[in-house]
Amino acid sequence: MPDGSSPARTAQRSVIVDGFTNSVLDPAQPMLGPVASGGTIIANTAPGCWGPMITPALRGGHEVTRPVAVEGAEPGDAVVIRIRDVYVTSMATASGHDSSPEGFCLGDPYVAARCPTCDELWPETHLEGIGQQAVKCDRCGNAVTPFQIVHGYTVGFDQTRAVGLTLPAAAAEEIARDAPAYAALPDASRQHSILTYAPSDMPGMIVRMRPFLGQLGTCPSKAMPDSHNAGDFGAFLVEAPHDYALTPEELALHKTDGHLDIDAVRPGAVLVAPVKVPGAGIYMGDMHAAQGDGEIAGHTMDVAGSVTLQVELMKDYPIDGPVLFPLLEDLPPLARPFSAEERAKAARLAAQYGVTEIVETAPVSVIGTAADMNAAIENGLARAAALLDMSVAEVRNRATINGAIEIGRAPGVIQVTFLAPLSALDAVGLGDIAREQYGL
Repeated sequence: MPDGSSPARTAQRSVIVDGFTNSVLDPAQPMLGPVASGGTIIANTAPGCWGPMITPALRGGHEVTRPVAVEGAEPGDAVVIRIRDVYVTSMATASGHDSSPEGFCLGDPYVAARCPTCDELWPETHLEGIGQQAVKCDRCGNAVTPFQIVHGYTVGFDQTRAVGLTLPAAAAEEIARDAPAYAALPDASRQHSILTYAPSDMPGMIVRMRPFLGQLGTCPSKAMPDSHNAGDFGAFLVEAPHDYALTPEELALHKTDGHLDIDAVRPGAVLVAPVKVPGAGIYMGDMHAAQGDGEIAGHTMDVAGSVTLQVELMKDYPIDGPVLFPLLEDLPPLARPFSAEERAKAARLAAQYGVTEIVETAPVSVIGTAADMNAAIENGLARAAALLDMSVAEVRNRATINGAIEIGRAPGVIQVTFLAPLSALDAVGLGDIAREQYGL
């Protein structure tokens, strides 16, 4: 499908995803599907971050689903992804703030883990016991730890998946001995569960579950480690010493910013993603049970889960990065649609000051990514201006009085969220999505 060499396949109304990548998004690899425009993708996703991070044979730091082709999608199009359901299937997870011990990687521990004893790059490994030395190299038997937890926790979830509780050492160690079952690792997953590490540095804390997808998007147009398909993590690929090195120009050209870690990418939200390869290649993963803005510890509660998406093709829609329509409750206060009472007060002001027309507006959230937060904001502002045919100065004003800059992930994923004129959204084919999403 991606290179046109495979025989044509009949588009399906629903596609069930049955496997994962080797943590690398490669447009040369066959895609599943194709799914018809308006069709459904159903997947059982594996935990992202920590599990793949301690599994050196995985080359991207996450374990995302195999991409699904969308019938008729070509570079320069876009796909509308409506998130119908995200449900946590894990019974427990573990996470924490990390460090990267010296000698266990070639430049980047997410992408090129190595065994410092036998110098094997991407070594196959197995588990012996539990704890942070449990992952052993198949070739030499050495503990391979490209990442360690500096301060961490194990959390168990209640049966309704509404709350969790961080656990003491004894409970964490009991779970660690049956980690794949508690993590609910999908059958095709290759990762070691992070529950094996059994961290327990802050027991007794209640956590509120609010699941979302940390990874959701389309395949980049050059092979790229999955966790690096964004401007911030992708910056580590620039002139890197391993096989996935890119120039700055290549990174900007090929990435699609599918690694967002934006907590508004959850059931009910609508994501519009760029298409940079034939078929688009919709993929997902890195489900989080919950996360505060910024994911400031570097990681959060990664879980397995079930996902249902509905997809629609938008032809000739050359956007550079994702556009999001969050749930109403996830919008910043100043970016929410005005109530009837507020509109009535505005109408009285209009009459008082001779304003002949009040602009009809609707929320929109444009994603920006870059190596650091300031550059990500500039990227988001520029993308919003290009999308809606405005100056950057106008976007700055609108985001100031009718919106906000929100942090998805430090160091460099943000949302420029604001009330845009419905006429501007209509002009670029997004007005009806906004009306549907916000009942306008």
